[in-house]
Amino acid sequence: VQLCSKGSAIDNPKSSPEDISSIASFIETKLVICYLKLKKPDDALNHAHRSIILNPAYFRNHLRQAAVFRRLQRYAEAARSAMIADYMYWLTGGTEQHTSNLIKLYWQAMIEEAITAEVSFSVMYTPLVTEVKAEKINKIKSMFAKYHPDYVEYIYTDPHGYHILPQTTKWPSHPPQKYSLTLGFRNKHIGKILERWSRRTLPIFPDRKTPFSPLTKQDAERYWNNTGKRIVPVIDIIRSTKLVDDRCPCARGIEKLHYASLLGCLERAEEQSQVINQAMAELATVPYLQDVSQQDAKLV
Repeated sequence: VQLCSKGSAIDNPKSSPEDISSIASFIETKLVICYLKLKKPDDALNHAHRSIILNPAYFRNHLRQAAVFRRLQRYAEAARSAMIADYMYWLTGGTEQHTSNLIKLYWQAMIEEAITAEVSFSVMYTPLVTEVKAEKINKIKSMFAKYHPDYVEYIYTDPHGYHILPQTTKWPSHPPQKYSLTLGFRNKHIGKILERWSRRTLPIFPDRKTPFSPLTKQDAERYWNNTGKRIVPVIDIIRSTKLVDDRCPCARGIEKLHYASLLGCLERAEEQSQVINQAMAELATVPYLQDVSQQDAKLV
């Protein structure tokens, strides 16, 4: 820290970039804690994102991010952070099952909070044994309609990759149980937008024809009020139980960058900056979320 303050850390042959990043990340984590104690979770969130950008492999950074999201009542995002924290814990050599179990309980609690808080859609997870085909999807949708009759205006089953749940995930000793995710909506418009979004090669922010396309503030506000603010919670729920998207490993980061672009059009600069930091944290984490064997994990 002393070397950094004097501006000579980079020139010092004993200081590696990894060491400097770790120190900077440590400072960011302390700022997260300070702002949480001051009851300023929005400020804490930016520092939580930065701590991950600087040191994405440290599981506690993701747990702190989850805690901040929880304070902001952004439960689905808190669930995703907890899921990543649990994965990082074993990936980087964690062996205490008790610690992993506590993280999973937090992850599970955040999923339940997120689902309970939503009134415009409902979800159902179905265990998978084989790849989901069209016939199987139709059966899943019929089952969903039976158990969730109030959410059948549009029923959507996520076709991109599988989902995992904390109750049946036991890294690294066993591969996690795979699930399909089905969502039912009270608003057909949102369901159709989600369906169109899922057919794209890259996850362009739903219902936008081109990525980062400029909008007037008036057009952006109309889009946000009619679609954007309704679709963001859906995407967050989808990501809360999916480490990576089989369309693109960087999908979550790309989604957030498109979201930041929209916030820029809305002239919501502070939120835009926060979302950009979140996108960068997601992108910094991506290399660690690829499927690896237990033997490969020792090399991380």
